[in-house]
Amino acid sequence: MSDAITFTIDGKTVHATAGETIWQVANRTGLTIPHLCYAPEPDYRPDGNCRACMVEIEGERVLQASCLRKPTEGMKVLVENERSKASRRMVFELLLADQPARAAAHDPASKFWQWADRLEIRDSRFPAGHRPPPDISHPAMAVNLDACINCTLCVRACREVQVNDVIGMAGRGHGAKIVFDMDDPMGSSTCVACGECVQACPTGALMPATVLDDRQVRTEWADREVASLCPFCGVGCQLTYQIKDDKILYVEGRDGPANHQRLCVKGRFGYDYVDHPDRLTQPLIRKDGVGKSADDEVDPANPWTHFRPATWDEAMARAAEGLREIRDRKGGNALAGFGSAKGSNEEAYLFQKLVRTGFNTNNVDHCTRLCHASSVAALFEGIGSGAVTAPFSAALEADVIIVIGANPTQNHPVAATFIKNAAKRGATLIVIDPRGQTLSRHATYDVRFKPGSDVALLNALLHTIITEDLTDKQYIDGFTEGFPDLAERIMGFSPEAMEPVCGVKAETIRSIARAYATSRASIIFWGMGISQHVHGTDNARCLIALALVTGQVGRPGTGLHPLRGQNNVQGASDAGLIPMFFPDYRPVEQTEAHDFFERKWGTTIDPKRGLTVVEIMNAVHANQIEGMYVMGENPAMSDPDVHHARAALAKLRHLVVQDIFLTETAWHADVVLPASAFPEKIGSFTNTDRRVQLGRKALPLPGEARLDIDIIQELANRLGCNWSYPDVGAVYTEMASTMPSLNNISWDRLVREGAVTYPTDGADKPGNEIIFSAGFPTKSGRGKIVPANVLPPDEVPDDAFPYVLSTGRVLEHWHTGAMTRRSIVLDDLEPEAVAFMAPRELKKLGVAPGGTLRVSTRRGAIELKARADSDVPQGMIFIPFCYAEAAANLLTNPALDPFGKIPEFKFCAAQVEAATADAVAAE
Repeated sequence: MSDAITFTIDGKTVHATAGETIWQVANRTGLTIPHLCYAPEPDYRPDGNCRACMVEIEGERVLQASCLRKPTEGMKVLVENERSKASRRMVFELLLADQPARAAAHDPASKFWQWADRLEIRDSRFPAGHRPPPDISHPAMAVNLDACINCTLCVRACREVQVNDVIGMAGRGHGAKIVFDMDDPMGSSTCVACGECVQACPTGALMPATVLDDRQVRTEWADREVASLCPFCGVGCQLTYQIKDDKILYVEGRDGPANHQRLCVKGRFGYDYVDHPDRLTQPLIRKDGVGKSADDEVDPANPWTHFRPATWDEAMARAAEGLREIRDRKGGNALAGFGSAKGSNEEAYLFQKLVRTGFNTNNVDHCTRLCHASSVAALFEGIGSGAVTAPFSAALEADVIIVIGANPTQNHPVAATFIKNAAKRGATLIVIDPRGQTLSRHATYDVRFKPGSDVALLNALLHTIITEDLTDKQYIDGFTEGFPDLAERIMGFSPEAMEPVCGVKAETIRSIARAYATSRASIIFWGMGISQHVHGTDNARCLIALALVTGQVGRPGTGLHPLRGQNNVQGASDAGLIPMFFPDYRPVEQTEAHDFFERKWGTTIDPKRGLTVVEIMNAVHANQIEGMYVMGENPAMSDPDVHHARAALAKLRHLVVQDIFLTETAWHADVVLPASAFPEKIGSFTNTDRRVQLGRKALPLPGEARLDIDIIQELANRLGCNWSYPDVGAVYTEMASTMPSLNNISWDRLVREGAVTYPTDGADKPGNEIIFSAGFPTKSGRGKIVPANVLPPDEVPDDAFPYVLSTGRVLEHWHTGAMTRRSIVLDDLEPEAVAFMAPRELKKLGVAPGGTLRVSTRRGAIELKARADSDVPQGMIFIPFCYAEAAANLLTNPALDPFGKIPEFKFCAAQVEAATADAVAAE
């Protein structure tokens, strides 16, 4: 406090730290001053426009807004004097004049009404003005501007916090009002439904539609709340479930370390899937005589065509008996397990332990094989760890940010807000992708290269940095190996030589390289546009080389960050849910690691690495694998060439599926076990930042559904494992004892603190967000630079299939859509299968937006609606893979990256034409 500012509030001596306002000091010392336009929540700046927080400063003629004014040494502030209080009462009386009557208030419990009650303002002497009519055009949020006080909190929420730039002010004087875009209805605007404005609004002018009746009056209040996590992407947002009668009424963002209270449309409005009528609530067994086929379809609302209900005892006996028979007859390698990146760390740990000790095989994998396996392979090779080197919030400290092969505004929306915040602050943002995206309009450089030419472009960047002497020689000498080989191999990749290959002008390549290499702090974010190629590992090797040759790693604002797609991809991988690694990435074929886990688990373990997701499906077709256990994964939608995958599932002698819905994978099951949804259980989850966080139980299980962890344990015991875990904490404790990365993060600490980043240096010390500042966890302690050669995609366009097909996600839906397509709001926003193409391409095909396209590849064909999107380059079609009625992965190429064993989802040759009906209409 040596530099503290000393002043008085109502005669009491107080101290302010640098940057604190009078309001903040008063609030910290227990004196609450009314406020409406000011939100003390993170990242909201004060505006001072509502005048509800006025105070008097001795010696000054006019009152001052305490949310804006900062104290000076010796200042005397009067808060509770009559002049200040009279001013605040007058402000509320003026505002009250334009509010609906209290009995018809949209939210009688709003901050406005709470303050009015405390100030005893119940009536107004002033006439009411004209107020806009209600706007209920949006499925999730209601807009009632008759309660709006023009405090502009929603404007700041939209423009400055989430940086979506949808909400603004229009009109002048008494006619000023909040508008969406060009005064459009909210439902027709470019609003992305993050709901930040709803959470910020102090009056009830913006509210969740779920709490209002037909008169737009609030009738629903929560009877309890539970602090937990978002169940969707890898950002790991903390949230609060507002619950009434054991149903989630609405969701609010919490001030978690990953999200600072922010949420996206999925996290805020995608919670009602847990109550969908399709929920599995009792075990199912395939009916006798009902065969299997790759073309099977089962209505989740009427599973009785293929299945019959069973007791838990019968279902578990049947599940275990089928798996045991195959294991005992043919050996453990005739079995396989697919775990889930949507489940907890404890579930992932137990699942892989069951497969390894109960099945006696390492054939265990999960969706990391389909998203970042090549990134992890390159990171382990290069820096000895598959984890990110810095959190995504490090973007706020960066001078240069590269986003390549990722669309974070769609796939990681809250992480994207920090990148947009940084760009707004002045950071140089470089977006590199074949497609344009929302983030492009914030970019200094929007670089759209030819699909599949990643290595050519990245090697050209490296060529510029090396030949122009922009490397960090001291860092290279002290922390890396392999640089001379790179310097020699890179000579043939000049920007001029690569320009015709990648389609990016040589001077643009040079400008990007110079900006990245010479900035004080540069960071790289990448997504599945980098990893989902047959050359995905090479792509990631190039990015690692860029960071190592420039020393842009291990410091604030620098680093390598592959954005994780599912909520627990990082944690599930850490826990060993992959075929070549035990927990904490200890190689299965390493004698020391193998012996450690045999001793720890008290049983023999197969010493050979197992098969990956796609390899397992091939092994089924080759009659090598006969049985599978699938928990929370949907390979019948997520695998490439899904007809091949579905044929494998149908071919299995015995398939056990554990899930919350009768997924496309479960259509082929022999036994279906009803499991727990995210809000129905407790467990730890590790986000893309390496942050271990606690998800807490908020809801009871429906019907006969059981906790996943209990199902795994019972199945293990029926297979002879003899486990006895009394609770989730006991599982975590055993798991942590096998994982040095979790040192100093006990279960008790996690319960107490809620979130801890690994690694951490002590039980009472915070985690290290920035790692590898003093070297890398490799044998030499150095980062390994690995050159990469240009390799073409496995399948390139030709006369028969002239288009490039790429797949991915849309903002409103997640992964295979099993959860989000059962959310009313999310499915209202994006209800049907669509394909995105450039307007010129649609015109050339004779298909209007909304018309039907037929898309085919060498593996199959689908029909779906066309959507014009100028961000998609000519010659390409982009299809989200979440729509079961037009499954994009019927078309994708199962060709694998040789290192990461990841399929090439981002590139295959396709034919696109008008569907028959549309073609006839066009003629």
